[in-house]
Amino acid sequence: MSQPPLAIAMGDPAGIGPEIIAKSWAVRGLRSLPHFALVGDPAAVRRVWNGPIETIGAIDEAAAVFDRALPVLATGNAGEVMPGSPEVGGAQAALQALEQSVDLVRQGAARALVTGPVSKAQLYGIGFNHPGQTEFVAGRCGVAAEDAVMMLAGPSLRVVPITAHVPLAQVSSLLSVELIVAKGRATAVGLTRDFGIAAPRLAFAGLNPHAGEGGAIGREEIDILAPAIAQLRAEGIDATGPFAADTLFHARARAGYDAVLCCYHDQALVPIKTLHFDEGVNITLGLPIVRTSPDHGTAFALAGKDRAHPGAMIAAIALAGQAADRRARA
Repeated sequence: MSQPPLAIAMGDPAGIGPEIIAKSWAVRGLRSLPHFALVGDPAAVRRVWNGPIETIGAIDEAAAVFDRALPVLATGNAGEVMPGSPEVGGAQAALQALEQSVDLVRQGAARALVTGPVSKAQLYGIGFNHPGQTEFVAGRCGVAAEDAVMMLAGPSLRVVPITAHVPLAQVSSLLSVELIVAKGRATAVGLTRDFGIAAPRLAFAGLNPHAGEGGAIGREEIDILAPAIAQLRAEGIDATGPFAADTLFHARARAGYDAVLCCYHDQALVPIKTLHFDEGVNITLGLPIVRTSPDHGTAFALAGKDRAHPGAMIAAIALAGQAADRRARA
């Protein structure tokens, strides 16, 4: 534990974040997890968990506490926010925990960031003006949103949505050669830097059924995707496609690439959540810091009922530690 700990932003205290972080600490030895501190309101943890916690005054105290209790770096009182009942106070507490956690990692006091699930609707209600936590963290790190890549990673599949939280009707107009090339470059670099893959293989999904059927049912593959893939290949990146999306996710296909870049949100997230619902991790590539998150939401309906599965949070903590170790050795 000579290294700095991971900082885990609590997420919305009315959601399952406090519970799954605490449950992850409970299996820290069994799962060989790196040491970490929860950043947030200690009362939110106590409402959903009877295990040991210790409030710490600075994150460098986490190592001394971690073996006997969950270290919690208090960011303030969220008020009487009850599990399953989201409200303004919880959104404010989630944003405060996120801001402090990012700053701790940027300053080097923590070696990686893991973010708990938040409610975008609740955050938007308090003036949050980013599409999600990915874009917020990128902005705090001085990285343009288009240069930050959201990758969802599981044991047998990694996917990148080229466009993410936008209406489906807007996807075609948002796709461009420049955007696809930027996402491809960042994905290739991230696979090497954070996953240790020396020569990453990227596959690209087409936008239209059957990848446009040679232009018969759409030209985005011909006019946008193919030129972008050709440019990436000219830069020395192993990029292939565009392929019909319905052929890309069976076991034999997955053996042929290290990540697949998809044109829109559900094209990427449906297969990863189908295959790895309890193990999926959101990792942001292209940042100067390591940031991961469980690939699920706040699950307000489960909060406070001791029914939340911590698998994705455990995977997010493990991957954050592994990526931070790779960067430290580089």
